[in-house]
Amino acid sequence: MSEVTIKDIAELRAKTGLGLMEVKKALVEAQGDQAKAMEALKRSGALKAAKKSDRPSNSGIVEAYVHGEGKIGVIVEVSSETDFVAKNQEFKNLAHEIALHITASNPTYISKDEIPAKELDSEKEAIMSQLGDSNKPKEVIEKIIEGKLQKYFSEVCLLDQPFFKDPDITVKDFINQAIAKIGENITVKRFARFVLGC
Repeated sequence: MSEVTIKDIAELRAKTGLGLMEVKKALVEAQGDQAKAMEALKRSGALKAAKKSDRPSNSGIVEAYVHGEGKIGVIVEVSSETDFVAKNQEFKNLAHEIALHITASNPTYISKDEIPAKELDSEKEAIMSQLGDSNKPKEVIEKIIEGKLQKYFSEVCLLDQPFFKDPDITVKDFINQAIAKIGENITVKRFARFVLGC
Protein backbone atom coordinates (compact mmCIF):
# COMPACT_ATOMS: atom_id res chain seq x y z
CA MET A 1 0.00 0.00 0.00
CA SER A 2 1.31 3.46 -0.96
CA GLU A 3 1.84 5.82 1.91
CA VAL A 4 -0.35 8.92 1.82
CA THR A 5 1.75 12.06 2.20
CA ILE A 6 0.76 15.56 3.31
CA LYS A 7 1.65 16.71 -0.21
CA ASP A 8 -0.86 14.20 -1.69
CA ILE A 9 -3.57 15.44 0.66
CA ALA A 10 -2.80 19.11 -0.10
CA GLU A 11 -2.90 18.46 -3.87
CA LEU A 12 -6.27 16.69 -3.71
CA ARG A 13 -7.69 19.35 -1.39
CA ALA A 14 -6.62 22.03 -3.86
CA LYS A 15 -8.36 20.16 -6.69
CA THR A 16 -11.61 19.46 -4.83
CA GLY A 17 -11.88 22.15 -2.16
CA LEU A 18 -13.06 19.46 0.29
CA GLY A 19 -12.09 19.03 3.92
CA LEU A 20 -8.80 17.52 5.13
CA MET A 21 -10.29 14.39 6.73
CA GLU A 22 -12.55 13.61 3.77
CA VAL A 23 -9.66 13.91 1.33
CA LYS A 24 -7.29 11.89 3.55
CA LYS A 25 -9.88 9.11 3.96
CA ALA A 26 -10.40 8.90 0.18
CA LEU A 27 -6.63 8.75 -0.44
CA VAL A 28 -6.12 6.03 2.20
CA GLU A 29 -8.96 3.95 0.71
CA ALA A 30 -7.50 4.46 -2.79
CA GLN A 31 -4.04 3.46 -1.47
CA GLY A 32 -2.57 6.83 -2.43
CA ASP A 33 -3.90 6.75 -6.01
CA GLN A 34 -5.01 10.36 -6.75
CA ALA A 35 -7.27 9.39 -9.69
CA LYS A 36 -9.09 6.68 -7.72
CA ALA A 37 -9.48 8.99 -4.72
CA MET A 38 -10.91 11.70 -6.99
CA GLU A 39 -13.43 9.20 -8.43
CA ALA A 40 -14.45 8.13 -4.91
CA LEU A 41 -14.91 11.78 -3.88
CA LYS A 42 -17.01 12.44 -7.00
CA ARG A 43 -19.25 9.48 -6.14
CA SER A 44 -19.44 10.63 -2.52
CA GLY A 45 -20.35 14.17 -3.58
CA ALA A 46 -23.01 12.84 -5.95
CA LEU A 47 -24.47 10.66 -3.18
CA LYS A 48 -24.56 13.54 -0.71
CA ALA A 49 -26.14 15.76 -3.37
CA ALA A 50 -28.75 13.09 -4.20
CA LYS A 51 -29.75 12.87 -0.52
CA LYS A 52 -30.29 16.64 -0.43
CA SER A 53 -31.88 17.04 -3.88
CA ASP A 54 -35.48 16.79 -2.69
CA ARG A 55 -34.99 19.54 -0.11
CA PRO A 56 -36.48 22.89 -1.17
CA SER A 57 -34.04 25.57 -2.24
CA ASN A 58 -35.91 28.86 -1.95
CA SER A 59 -33.06 31.22 -1.05
CA GLY A 60 -30.09 32.13 -3.20
CA ILE A 61 -28.67 34.87 -5.39
CA VAL A 62 -28.79 36.24 -8.89
CA GLU A 63 -25.24 36.54 -10.22
CA ALA A 64 -24.40 38.79 -13.17
CA TYR A 65 -21.20 38.72 -15.18
CA VAL A 66 -20.20 40.91 -18.12
CA HIS A 67 -17.29 39.87 -20.33
CA GLY A 68 -15.26 41.32 -23.19
CA GLU A 69 -15.81 45.03 -22.62
CA GLY A 70 -19.56 44.56 -22.55
CA LYS A 71 -19.79 42.15 -25.50
CA ILE A 72 -21.24 39.17 -23.54
CA GLY A 73 -23.36 39.22 -20.39
CA VAL A 74 -24.73 36.41 -18.24
CA ILE A 75 -27.34 36.43 -15.50
CA VAL A 76 -27.83 33.22 -13.50
CA GLU A 77 -30.09 32.39 -10.55
CA VAL A 78 -28.52 29.91 -8.15
CA SER A 79 -30.55 28.80 -5.15
CA SER A 80 -29.78 27.35 -1.73
CA GLU A 81 -31.92 26.14 1.15
CA THR A 82 -31.18 29.03 3.51
CA ASP A 83 -30.42 32.72 3.35
CA PHE A 84 -27.42 32.03 5.60
CA VAL A 85 -25.76 29.96 2.85
CA ALA A 86 -26.84 32.42 0.14
CA LYS A 87 -24.79 35.11 1.91
CA ASN A 88 -21.78 32.77 2.30
CA GLN A 89 -18.74 33.75 0.20
CA GLU A 90 -18.21 30.16 -0.99
CA PHE A 91 -21.76 30.07 -2.35
CA LYS A 92 -21.25 33.44 -4.05
CA ASN A 93 -18.02 32.15 -5.60
CA LEU A 94 -19.89 29.07 -6.87
CA ALA A 95 -22.54 31.27 -8.53
CA HIS A 96 -19.79 33.40 -10.09
CA GLU A 97 -17.98 30.32 -11.44
CA ILE A 98 -21.25 29.07 -12.98
CA ALA A 99 -21.77 32.49 -14.62
CA LEU A 100 -18.21 32.35 -16.02
CA HIS A 101 -18.85 28.83 -17.31
CA ILE A 102 -22.07 29.90 -19.07
CA THR A 103 -20.17 32.80 -20.66
CA ALA A 104 -17.46 30.45 -21.96
CA SER A 105 -19.53 27.39 -22.91
CA ASN A 106 -22.87 28.83 -24.08
CA PRO A 107 -25.30 26.11 -22.92
CA THR A 108 -28.89 26.19 -24.20
CA TYR A 109 -30.61 24.37 -21.34
CA ILE A 110 -29.91 23.69 -17.66
CA SER A 111 -30.53 19.93 -17.94
CA LYS A 112 -31.78 17.36 -20.45
CA ASP A 113 -35.21 17.48 -18.78
CA GLU A 114 -35.67 20.95 -20.34
CA ILE A 115 -35.03 19.83 -23.93
CA PRO A 116 -38.34 19.89 -25.84
CA ALA A 117 -39.46 16.41 -26.98
CA LYS A 118 -39.62 17.62 -30.60
CA GLU A 119 -35.97 18.73 -30.51
CA LEU A 120 -34.85 15.49 -28.87
CA ASP A 121 -36.74 13.43 -31.48
CA SER A 122 -35.13 15.48 -34.24
CA GLU A 123 -31.66 14.83 -32.74
CA LYS A 124 -32.38 11.08 -32.56
CA GLU A 125 -33.54 11.09 -36.21
CA ALA A 126 -30.34 12.88 -37.24
CA ILE A 127 -28.26 10.24 -35.41
CA MET A 128 -30.25 7.42 -37.05
CA SER A 129 -29.73 8.94 -40.51
CA GLN A 130 -25.97 9.14 -39.82
CA LEU A 131 -25.95 5.43 -39.09
CA GLY A 132 -27.77 4.71 -42.37
CA ASP A 133 -28.38 1.06 -43.18
CA SER A 134 -25.93 -0.25 -40.62
CA ASN A 135 -25.47 -4.01 -40.41
CA LYS A 136 -24.39 -3.73 -36.79
CA PRO A 137 -26.36 -5.66 -34.14
CA LYS A 138 -29.29 -3.83 -32.50
CA GLU A 139 -27.47 -3.63 -29.11
CA VAL A 140 -24.44 -1.98 -30.74
CA ILE A 141 -26.65 0.55 -32.56
CA GLU A 142 -28.43 1.38 -29.28
CA LYS A 143 -25.05 1.97 -27.59
CA ILE A 144 -23.93 4.22 -30.46
CA ILE A 145 -27.17 6.24 -30.24
CA GLU A 146 -26.82 6.53 -26.43
CA GLY A 147 -23.19 7.69 -26.81
CA LYS A 148 -24.10 10.31 -29.42
CA LEU A 149 -27.01 11.55 -27.28
CA GLN A 150 -24.68 11.91 -24.28
CA LYS A 151 -22.31 13.94 -26.46
CA TYR A 152 -25.25 16.13 -27.54
CA PHE A 153 -26.30 16.64 -23.89
CA SER A 154 -22.72 17.61 -23.01
CA GLU A 155 -22.87 20.32 -25.66
CA VAL A 156 -26.29 21.87 -24.93
CA CYS A 157 -27.02 21.15 -21.24
CA LEU A 158 -25.26 23.21 -18.57
CA LEU A 159 -25.15 20.42 -15.96
CA ASP A 160 -23.72 17.88 -18.46
CA GLN A 161 -21.04 20.17 -19.89
CA PRO A 162 -17.40 19.62 -18.90
CA PHE A 163 -16.63 22.34 -16.35
CA PHE A 164 -14.55 24.98 -18.15
CA LYS A 165 -11.89 25.18 -15.40
CA ASP A 166 -11.61 21.39 -14.99
CA PRO A 167 -12.85 19.41 -18.02
CA ASP A 168 -12.43 16.13 -16.07
CA ILE A 169 -15.62 16.97 -14.18
CA THR A 170 -19.05 18.19 -15.30
CA VAL A 171 -20.79 21.32 -14.02
CA LYS A 172 -23.08 18.95 -12.10
CA ASP A 173 -20.00 17.38 -10.41
CA PHE A 174 -18.73 20.86 -9.57
CA ILE A 175 -22.07 21.76 -7.94
CA ASN A 176 -22.18 18.37 -6.14
CA GLN A 177 -18.75 19.10 -4.63
CA ALA A 178 -20.15 22.38 -3.30
CA ILE A 179 -23.25 20.60 -1.92
CA ALA A 180 -21.02 18.08 -0.13
CA LYS A 181 -18.92 20.89 1.33
CA ILE A 182 -21.65 23.42 2.18
CA GLY A 183 -24.22 20.84 3.29
CA GLU A 184 -27.27 22.26 1.50
CA ASN A 185 -29.11 21.55 -1.72
CA ILE A 186 -27.95 23.94 -4.45
CA THR A 187 -29.67 24.29 -7.81
CA VAL A 188 -29.38 26.43 -10.89
CA LYS A 189 -32.91 27.76 -11.46
CA ARG A 190 -32.45 29.71 -14.70
CA PHE A 191 -29.97 31.70 -16.73
CA ALA A 192 -29.77 34.08 -19.66
CA ARG A 193 -26.77 34.77 -21.89
CA PHE A 194 -26.67 37.95 -23.97
CA VAL A 195 -24.31 38.62 -26.87
CA LEU A 196 -24.08 42.14 -28.26
CA GLY A 197 -25.93 42.42 -31.56
CA CYS A 198 -27.53 38.95 -31.40
